[in-house]
Amino acid sequence: MAKSVTISRRDAVGLIEQAALKLTGGNKTEAVALALRLLLDRNARAGDLFDAHTGSVRIGAGVDLTEPALDVEPDAQTGRELEQ
Repeated sequence: MAKSVTISRRDAVGLIEQAALKLTGGNKTEAVALALRLLLDRNARAGDLFDAHTGSVRIGAGVDLTEPALDVEPDAQTGRELEQ
């Protein structure tokens, strides 16, 4: 496993130095680690919701999964009481 990384691109070095001063008090190693952690987290969330079984769920055209499943308004919202 590598113990060091050499970055020689001027623009990359400048960005690392700027981020290190702003975010980590000048610690360049921590700035790079923070950036990589954020990239990995963002990439991890970019996959399908059902990634374990890709293609196992099919949603018909015109179906909005954010719409309520029931057409009736819940009694709790209307203030009506049920007779039992």
